[in-house]
Amino acid sequence: MAMSFAALAGFVVGALAVLFYRNQIEAPPRTAATDGVETGAALPQGVASVLAVLPSSAVVLDAHDRVLRASSAARAFGLVKGDRLMAAELLALARQVRRDGEIRESEIDVAGHKFGQETTNFAVRVAPLGSYGQVLVLAEDQTERRRVEAVRRDFVANVSHELKTPVGAMSLLAETIQDAADDPEAVSRFSGRMQHEAARLNYLIQDLITLSRIQGAEPIPTPGQVSIDESINDAIDHCNTRAVAKDITLVSGGTEGLRIWGDDELLVTALRNLIDNAVAYSPEHTRVVVSVRPAGDSVEISVSDQGIGIPEEALERIFERFFRVDAARSRATGGTGLGLAIVKHVAAAHAGEVSVWSKEGSGSTFTLRLPAFGGTAVAVPPSTPLEAVRD
Repeated sequence: MAMSFAALAGFVVGALAVLFYRNQIEAPPRTAATDGVETGAALPQGVASVLAVLPSSAVVLDAHDRVLRASSAARAFGLVKGDRLMAAELLALARQVRRDGEIRESEIDVAGHKFGQETTNFAVRVAPLGSYGQVLVLAEDQTERRRVEAVRRDFVANVSHELKTPVGAMSLLAETIQDAADDPEAVSRFSGRMQHEAARLNYLIQDLITLSRIQGAEPIPTPGQVSIDESINDAIDHCNTRAVAKDITLVSGGTEGLRIWGDDELLVTALRNLIDNAVAYSPEHTRVVVSVRPAGDSVEISVSDQGIGIPEEALERIFERFFRVDAARSRATGGTGLGLAIVKHVAAAHAGEVSVWSKEGSGSTFTLRLPAFGGTAVAVPPSTPLEAVRD
C-alpha cells in the first residue's frame, strides 16, 4: 500500500509539474501592465482536473500558505477549512519544501473528523510546483491498513501463545509420564491432563479453520432445516464439563420446536462459543440461561449470564477478532479472542445478526437473530417432515 501510494504520488507530482511547466512556457510575456501581479496566484489550466480525479486528499497551497485548490476528500477529513490548511505538521512540511525545493514524505496523525473516529493516519507526500512558491500536498488515509496490520500482529501473538501453551504442557506431561512409568495412578492422571491439553489445541485449530471458512464469504455448502432445540442441546453438552467444574448451571428454555434454514454445525459452534464465554466470565455457583423465542420472520436465541459484564466503551469492539476486554483473564481461561468473531460471521452467513446487552457487575446477554425456516417463526413438532413445514 505504501509503495503504491508513493508511485501514484510520484506520477501525480510529475503530471502536475508538466502542466505547470507547459503553462509557464505558453504564458504571455510580462508587460508593464502585468508587473506587480502575482502570476502564481491561480492554478494553471488542467491542474484542477487532475486533482479532481485523485482518490487521495490533495491540496495546492500558494506562496502565502493559502489553499488554492483542495479535493473533497481533504475537506471531508478536516485537513482543509476555508482557504486554510488545518494540519500544523503538513503546513510545516509545505514550508520546508517551499524553502529548499525538495520533495518530502512522512506519516502524520490527525484528530478524527468522522463520528466515532479518534485519529486518522495519513501517508503524506509534499512537493513543489512551478516557480511561484506553490506546493502540492498529497495525503493518503491508511488508518484501515494500520488497523489490519495491528490485527495481523495480534493474530500471530495470540495464536503463538495459545499454541505454545498446550504444546509445551503436553511435552512436559509426556516426560513426566515417562519418568512415572512404574506408577499407574500417576500415568493415568497425567494422561488425562494430556487429553485435556490436546482437546484445547484441537478447539483452537477448529476455531481457526471455522473462522477462515466463514470469513471468506463462502455460501453454506449444504444448508438444511436446523432444529434450534437440538443445536442448543449439543452446545450445552460441549460446554457442560467446564460449567460443572465451576458449579455453573446451564439452563435452556423458551419456545420449543423453532427452526431455521442453515448449517447445524455452524450454529452449534456459535452457541458453544457464546456459552463458553458466559461460563468463563461468570463466578462460581451461578447460572447461564439459553432461551429461544419467535420474532416474526426470525428466531432469537439469547445466552445470558450473571458474570462480570462488559464496559460500555468496549461493546462496539467486542466482536472484533482478538479483541479482549481483559487480556490476562482471557488467557487464563484459555480464550483465543476468536469466539465472538466466529459468532458474528456465523450470524452473517445465515443472513442474521448478533447483538449484546451488558452492564458491568450485572452480566451480559448475547442475542442471535436468525431468519426462521419457511419465512415465519412457527413452532413445529420434532417429527414433522421437511415437506410439511415447507407447505
